[in-house]
Order: sequence, then structure tokens, then C-alpha cells
Amino acid sequence: MKRLLLLTTIIVLSACSGVKKTQEAINTGNYTTAMNKAINNLAENKTKKGHQEYILLLEEAFAKNTTREQQEIAFLQNDGNPANLETIYNKYLQLKQIQERIRPLLPLYIQDEGRTAKFNFVNYDNKILNTKDDLSEHLYQNALNLLASAKYKADYRTAYEDLKYLQEINPGYRETIAKMDEAYNKGLEFVRVDIANQTQQIIPERLETELLDFNAFGIDNFWLQYHTNPLANVKYDYAMNLDFMEINVSPERISETQVIKERQIKDGWKYLLDNNGNVVKDSLGNKIKVDKMRTVTCKLFQFTQTKSAQIGAKVSFTDLRSGQEINSYPLSSEFVFEHIFANYQGDKRALEDDLLLYLNAREVPFPSNEQMVYDAGEDLKLRLKSIVSKYQFN
Repeated sequence: MKRLLLLTTIIVLSACSGVKKTQEAINTGNYTTAMNKAINNLAENKTKKGHQEYILLLEEAFAKNTTREQQEIAFLQNDGNPANLETIYNKYLQLKQIQERIRPLLPLYIQDEGRTAKFNFVNYDNKILNTKDDLSEHLYQNALNLLASAKYKADYRTAYEDLKYLQEINPGYRETIAKMDEAYNKGLEFVRVDIANQTQQIIPERLETELLDFNAFGIDNFWLQYHTNPLANVKYDYAMNLDFMEINVSPERISETQVIKERQIKDGWKYLLDNNGNVVKDSLGNKIKVDKMRTVTCKLFQFTQTKSAQIGAKVSFTDLRSGQEINSYPLSSEFVFEHIFANYQGDKRALEDDLLLYLNAREVPFPSNEQMVYDAGEDLKLRLKSIVSKYQFN
């Protein structure tokens, strides 16, 4: 009974809290928040007695919101500034959308007052369509003016954004798509990519190809294109240079280490004897057996093959319009080849399990210098990708 009473109290308090927050939203002018809270609760169960307050609150919030929005629309229209058209258009859309959310809940009956809640719905369709036409023409003409007078690529990008929004609200309006293409192409910035090798080593062709594979870099910049094969008809804004400053490959080395291991191992069994040399028996009279131990020795000859490669490079960005270097970042990476094998003399039972593994290995061919440089370049690719994918020119 106590648990049921506690649960009932929690539910009541929760309901009261929801109503209180909805009323607070109305009192502070957050009518949209109040309507959302009321609609969500009524959609769950509009006939629930505890939801009666939400009907009254929805009625009040709807009326106040409609009055305020219509007054703001009238003010913006009287101002006569075409820049207000987008705000007016969105306000009409929002007024219509809230009506469409309330409509499925109707009728909403207020039991204490014996009446149906009143919502003065307005047909905004013509106002939406007329405003959309005016807004579309304003956006289109504004974009055309920007395209005609643009001095900077940022101007073309602004025109593109206007046209993109126009295409969203009024698809296919006049020559919107063609003008979007024009604005995009003129707003693009192009980066020429070059690789220079200042070392005495040959850069593996496969590594160079992968370093120039900008599709794999995950560059998320709509207004930027990297060209690894520069085009004659493109005026490049920036240059990215990857300079290999140093490539070192060590000689192939095999080092030998000798290790002597000892271990106690089981070698059969024997009877346990007491201090007098007599066989010890357990409580049942059985002779007690113990393991017979002996020490075995093994000499391990461990061979380690090693070879390493280091790459030192620099990536730099240059503004081709001013000829000034913007930024540069050092890059370095290393790859170490290591292989261990071994043989032995003596009893290999003296060796730990991890050493036994080396006995199954044999000497292997060393990687070529080209392969070593390529493997060292794996880390270089990740570092370059991190820089390029995050780099902002503006």
C-alpha cells in the first residue's frame, strides 16, 4: 500500500511539474515551447483528466503566439525591406505548421467549463505562396547582382548560398541551377600539389601515388580542390609542396646473443624417505611417491635481423597571389624491420616457452630499400592526411 501511495504521489508531482513548466513558458513568452509541451501530452492521451490543464494552456499559448506573430509580420511588411521576406515567409510557415499539429487533436473538450477549446485557424496558403514568390525573386536578383559585381570569391559563395536556399524553397525557379553552377565554379579555390625529392634515394612510385591520393584524405571542404595534376586552364590560388628532405636506410645487420638456461624438470618418481632412510607411508599405509627432479641446461644462440628507414620531410602552403609562404609543418617517420630466430645446444626443455618460439623460425630475406622507404611512408601518410584534412586557408 505504501509503495502504491508513493508511486501515485510521484506521478501527480510529475504531472504538476509539467503543467507548471508549460505555464512558465507562456509567462515568459516562449509560446512555441508551451505549445510543444501541451501538444505532446495531449497526443499521448487527450481525454486523461490530468491533462485538462494542457488544453487550457494550449488554447492560451496558441492565441498569444498567433497575435504576436501576425503583429510582427505586419510590422516587417510595413517596413518594406525585401530583406525581411525570408523572416516573413518562415513565420507564415510556422503559423501553418502549428495549426497542422493541433488539428488532429480536435475537438478538445474542457470539462470544468463545459465547452470545446477555441482555436481560430487561418488559411495561410495564399500568403505563403505570395511571400515565397516575392522572396524567390528577391533572392534571385540579389544573387545575379552579386555575380555581376563580385570582386572576391567570398562574394560568389554568398551568391551560391542565396541560390541554394532558393532552390530548396522553390525548386527550378528560373535559371537557379545554372547560376548555382556559375557561382560555385567562380567561388572555388584551387590548390596545386607538388612533390620534390631533395634526397639521394628514390621515392617508391607506390608511396608517391598514395601520398597524392587526396580522395582518401577525407577532406571536407566544399569550396576547395586539390589538384595533383595541375590543369593549364586553371588559375591556382595556393600551392602545397611536399619536400622530402632526408631518407636514410641503415645497413642490414645480424646480431648474435648467447644465453645459457637452466631449469629443474621432472624425471620420474621415487618413494619419500624419512631421515632414517625408511619409506614414508600415509594414514592408510600406502607408500608416498614424490617427483624425482633433475637440472637440465641449454645454450641458446639467438640471432636478430634488423634494418631501419627514416624519412624527414616538410609540407608547406603558399599563397600564389602574394607569393608568400603561409605555413609549413615538419614531417618525420621511421620503420624498423626486426626478425629473431635461434638454434640451441643441450636440452631445450630448459628454455621458456617464449624462447622456444624462436627455434621454429629461420633467417628471412631482408626487405629491399624501396620496401623499407614505403613502409616508413605509412606513418608519413597519416601525418600528412591529418594536416591536410584540417587545414584552413582562410
